[in-house]
Amino acid sequence: MRVSATALLVAALCSSTAASSASLPADTALKARAILEKSIASPTVAGRGEVPALAQWLALQLREGGFKASEIEIIPVGETAALLARYPGKDRSLAPLVLSVHMDVVEAKREDWVRDPFRLIEAEGFLFGRGVSDNKFDLSMLVALLAELRGSGYVPDRDIVLALSGDEESTMESTRVLAERLRGAWLVINGDMGANPIGPDGKAQAAIVQAGEKTYATYRLTVSNPGGHSSLPRDDNAIYQLAAALGRIGAHRFPVAMNDITKAYLQGVAPRAEPAMRAALERFTTGATDAATLATVTSNTEYNAILRTTCVATMLEGGHAENALPQRASATVNCRILPGTEPETVMRELERVAAEPALRIEATAPVSGSPASPLRKDVFAAIRKAVDLQHPGLPLLPYMSAGATDNKYYRAAGIDSYCVGSFFMRPEDDFSHGLNERVPADAIPGALAFWDALLRELTRG
Repeated sequence: MRVSATALLVAALCSSTAASSASLPADTALKARAILEKSIASPTVAGRGEVPALAQWLALQLREGGFKASEIEIIPVGETAALLARYPGKDRSLAPLVLSVHMDVVEAKREDWVRDPFRLIEAEGFLFGRGVSDNKFDLSMLVALLAELRGSGYVPDRDIVLALSGDEESTMESTRVLAERLRGAWLVINGDMGANPIGPDGKAQAAIVQAGEKTYATYRLTVSNPGGHSSLPRDDNAIYQLAAALGRIGAHRFPVAMNDITKAYLQGVAPRAEPAMRAALERFTTGATDAATLATVTSNTEYNAILRTTCVATMLEGGHAENALPQRASATVNCRILPGTEPETVMRELERVAAEPALRIEATAPVSGSPASPLRKDVFAAIRKAVDLQHPGLPLLPYMSAGATDNKYYRAAGIDSYCVGSFFMRPEDDFSHGLNERVPADAIPGALAFWDALLRELTRG
């Protein structure tokens, strides 16, 4: 009997050690990979105007799976776009489950990459491409899965809404539009968590569930002087004044604070930490705040980032001629602010620490935060069942992200929102936003099984 190339590929995709869902036909993995390949080939970088074209193509994949044209809407937002697709459930009176992912990616320069960043390439056990982990992999899994479920005749008990934003990596204007349109939704599950960690022994360590995130705020710091000829130096040099202020800001540490999410996360990672860090984490999560404990815990860059507001200088400019005293010097300082802390309070603290009367500080854009989501038992129970398909009993760790996701706007709209990841990878292989971004080549079947189980559980009853 002759075996087709397609059948061989299906067999290869499904031979992963990850368990695949018995409810999905094997060729769903092929479809998901094809969507991923097309998505990576679309350079959906801010300013290129490519997002609307990808949105149209993804809408076509959903229609071919059984979605009606009337159930899909592409919303223009400047040069980008958002996509909304509604999968009708049995009880239309129930608030919908929202599935959130984004179509855009950060820039990638061909000359910096080993491989073409806008072409899906399999090599060395990975799939390479810009945005493959952040987050076109889970975008492709969800589009392929929803098309398959709709075509199979599956009807969820409540509506499922697929919400694809088009500028999560930049202005998030499309996210604002989606969040406003989806006010009153029951729940948001966002596929923008990235990889769950694999330890040095090659085994999965935990499944991460993002339930909160810091507020993103950028401030412009400027010192202005009359200037003059460089042969006649003055004491009030704008560059020196700004540099001194930045030095004081760089040395400043905002206070440490722990919430329910970060406490649960640190308690979860403590057993895997080396002895000194493990002991410090155990003391800290039971209430110790002595200097030695705090110094040990915050010596870890990740733990420090989720336990305090951080501000860091990211851009600098000053002066206008090599033979003239600077009339102006400016710096950009990016802050990631703990939930519950007002951005205005942080700006005032920067002014106090800078201690420079000539310094002017202003936010570069309106700043808004959002509250953390509660650690809902129904949500974690559903994630537990989905994770157990491949990794029975694997710890679920609540997490507060130091970065920003679309969940920020959904939470601000009053919708409980959580980020999850469908694949596992060693931290040292994670190059999101970096060179040679990748995901494991055998991750597709397990990811589809995860999303299939999670959606069925969350839309049951």
